[in-house]
Amino acid sequence: MIKIDNISKRYPKAEKYALDKVSLEINTGEAFGILGPNGAGKTTLMGIITTLILPTEGNVYVDGEMITRNRIDIKRKVSLVTQHVSIRRDMTVSEVMELAGRLYGMPVKQIKARTKDILEFTGLYEKKKQVARGLSGGMQRKLMICRALLTNPKIIVLDEPTVGLDPHSRRKIWDLLEMLKQKGITILLTTHYIEEAQSICDRVALISNGRASEVNTPDNMISRLGSYTVDIYDGITTKSYFFDTKEEAIGFAGDIPGKTKLRETTLEDVFLDRMGTELGEKVK
Repeated sequence: MIKIDNISKRYPKAEKYALDKVSLEINTGEAFGILGPNGAGKTTLMGIITTLILPTEGNVYVDGEMITRNRIDIKRKVSLVTQHVSIRRDMTVSEVMELAGRLYGMPVKQIKARTKDILEFTGLYEKKKQVARGLSGGMQRKLMICRALLTNPKIIVLDEPTVGLDPHSRRKIWDLLEMLKQKGITILLTTHYIEEAQSICDRVALISNGRASEVNTPDNMISRLGSYTVDIYDGITTKSYFFDTKEEAIGFAGDIPGKTKLRETTLEDVFLDRMGTELGEKVK
């Protein structure tokens, strides 16, 4: 379990806190998403959890023990996959894995055994001799996740794991994360692809202005907003209206002249509804 206890962060010379008394609990084996607009504090929170950033106040606990930069034993339970590709592209897949293992002080025999197991698990074993720059963007992202798995972590933290990927490659990463969930690995991720969070995450937290404004399952968030949506285009903008039942939505749409669309509500609708003011325009 990860416990984020009353975390605040204020950068030097900043007028306001990047994070303001955020408290969250992520269960063991859970996939948990952090959603919010740019500047909401998502990446700062990820940095604090992985000790890359020190909090101004509060603490983070992993399995009941406080994680700090000096607690190597606790830090090894947590692996970070950054937003930007950070592998040596002049190395082969196997060399990337070996370098990471050596940096962690792992014995060579263990590195080779773990590398074989992980590459086979993720479908990259046949690419083990290929130079990283020759891999597709999706495979490079997958290799970063492989590298993160090398130390057998209990928790993987992913910051925008599929940013810039085509839809096919994104789905492959989703499949890999689902496989990791089935192995009992706790997944914590940020993403701007809201459908990604809806597909992968057991629960999500909405972060706004440095605060966690809501924590719930995607299905519960959607049902609270309304399970059905009617989109109305007025010639300039599209506005969305939400209803608990399909019958209510059909009745509403039938009375509206012009172009309307009836569909099921998504987590993206929840995000836009909750964050609309901060994003600049309320959609409802």
